[in-house]
Amino acid sequence: MEKDNKKKLTRKEFLRLSGSIVAGGAIAGVSGKLISDMVRRPEKLFFSAEGETYDISDGDVSVSPYRRTVSLQSPAEIEAFDTMGDRMIAAGDGTLTIYSIDGSVEKTFNVGPDVRDICTVSDEIYVLFPARIEVYSPQGAMLRGWDACSDNSDYCSLTVTPTGVFVTDVFAKNICKYTREGGLVKFIDSPNGFVIPSYCFAIASHDGTIYCSNAGRHIIESYTEDGKYITSFGQAGTATGSFCGCCNPVHLYISDAGEIITSEKGIPRVSCYSADGKFRSVLLNRRALGGGSDAYEARLSSDGRILVAGKRSLSVYRYDSSLARGAGESSACEICGISDCPIRRGITV
Repeated sequence: MEKDNKKKLTRKEFLRLSGSIVAGGAIAGVSGKLISDMVRRPEKLFFSAEGETYDISDGDVSVSPYRRTVSLQSPAEIEAFDTMGDRMIAAGDGTLTIYSIDGSVEKTFNVGPDVRDICTVSDEIYVLFPARIEVYSPQGAMLRGWDACSDNSDYCSLTVTPTGVFVTDVFAKNICKYTREGGLVKFIDSPNGFVIPSYCFAIASHDGTIYCSNAGRHIIESYTEDGKYITSFGQAGTATGSFCGCCNPVHLYISDAGEIITSEKGIPRVSCYSADGKFRSVLLNRRALGGGSDAYEARLSSDGRILVAGKRSLSVYRYDSSLARGAGESSACEICGISDCPIRRGITV
């Protein structure tokens, strides 16, 4: 079936070209010179939703207790990432590739260009395009698909629950709920008002609760599956436990234990929060991730490994007790202080 080609600029291209900075700068009335500085130095200078500029130099000197054990290059820029069991799934350049946790390729099939997000549920892979959703089997057969409810839709991220498919729409600045067969159910608006200067509108779900990033406000909001607002948490800032720049966090993931895992750009880091929004620690900081200023997308395997996608690479990290002990007070795990952490339970290297 023909894909929607109306959106000429992909989400990854927009972010890579610092579109979030330009769009946010226009909204905030930032000067042309300042926008230019932001584009040339995205790792140094950002601004808040109120237009206040600040340096985002990374002062995090903690040692990540996770060691990279697998690293491989993707043949194309990774547009979307998820896991199915302990397998990694990456979309890019019109194809979807399934990898084993050791990095070997298990399956590759065509899905079409400009994938915005993917979400796996049981033996189904939901693939999100700017104005369409398609569902595939792990063998590559398209099971069903449906177009967006509006010609103006510009979808960013999705999550799938037993009751439906929840999609964030950058254009409408809301969440659209469908049945798993594609029937429109309702729109969900934020009582805080969604501020989305760029394609940073993540959504995730766990145990009947929907979580989404209100990135321009630097908060994470939660809703029931019926769309009732529950609460929010988060604050703007460059320190760990805060969200910097014009719009963060970029990605969300909820662990089986209910831990909220965030991924940020500007100062790229993967952080962990409790289910009630209390900051616990940075799992992977800029140094552990490999630098840069783009956000990395992270998932957790069943045995606690962190699976990470960024640009053209896929990585697997495992908890290393010797790193945690050797770093002493500078270790993220020592700072966190949770002795029975569900993310690293039973994992020693």
